[in-house]
Amino acid sequence: MTRRAFRAAAFAAAIAALPLSVQAREFINVLTGGTSGVYYPMGAAISDIYAKNMEDARTQVQATKASVENLNLLQQGKGEIGFALGDSVEMAVAGDPEAGFTAPLDKLRAIAAIYPNYIQIVASKESGITTLEDLKGKRLSVGAAKSGTELNARAILEAAGMTYDDLEKVEYLPFAESVELMKNRQLDATLQSAGLGVASLKDLATSIPIQVVTVPEDVSAKLGAAYIPSVIPAGTYDGQDVDVPSVSVINILVTHEDVSDETAYQMTKLLYDNLDTLKAAHSAANDIDPAKATENLPLPLHPGAERYYREVGILQ
Repeated sequence: MTRRAFRAAAFAAAIAALPLSVQAREFINVLTGGTSGVYYPMGAAISDIYAKNMEDARTQVQATKASVENLNLLQQGKGEIGFALGDSVEMAVAGDPEAGFTAPLDKLRAIAAIYPNYIQIVASKESGITTLEDLKGKRLSVGAAKSGTELNARAILEAAGMTYDDLEKVEYLPFAESVELMKNRQLDATLQSAGLGVASLKDLATSIPIQVVTVPEDVSAKLGAAYIPSVIPAGTYDGQDVDVPSVSVINILVTHEDVSDETAYQMTKLLYDNLDTLKAAHSAANDIDPAKATENLPLPLHPGAERYYREVGILQ
């Protein structure tokens, strides 16, 4: 054996003798949403939790266009865990091309149902918009094209007997950009699907007088099972003095079948072991309830997550 070959063989033998945790670090890419929404700060907190508590884990937070993009990336194995709205997950599993899924996404698995996204339609007082009907002929931002928020916008308008054609102008913009255009009087309203107290709308409400628009009961009754009648409590935003009826959609943390059972187990366990950290990252985490984590999921649980829920008695 030549000296070079001998060295190579010795190096390979030394690597093989190392513990697996030293040979390869676990990589976890957390797929979130725009930086002005709730997914991003929540995802950053989750990434930090995993980095600190999973031995040899290396984590990354990726800002995305949220639900639809996250689900497609997970199907492709380009992320290990991501946030998505429940109705988007339903459409992904079914393979709804109109929603941005060219085929059924069969590799997706659930980690947990977490907190609800509230459909928050906020107009400038100056626009005169006080009802959904008043949106006709107005300028509305509906979120990034084929994002979970935009799918919510389509559903709400359809249930109210409207389409985008009824609006003067439709903008497909992330939350922060929508708010900036409203401040500059280039938009009349924005529809944002997010946890309560989302930073973008807090910013808007401290900059201009706002009107939070009701989603009435007759409209919410026409929406699918993924939509839950809810209330945006008075005082959520500056100038909002009354409770505002709306609807919410549960958020789901999603992974895929190629993530190992042990990794999925650790991701699930650490989520609930560190709820205080998530609550510190954003108040929306106050609505995370482990007892409801497996309720009404539109896709199978990952076996690693299922192991955790059985271990703690949530599943029998």
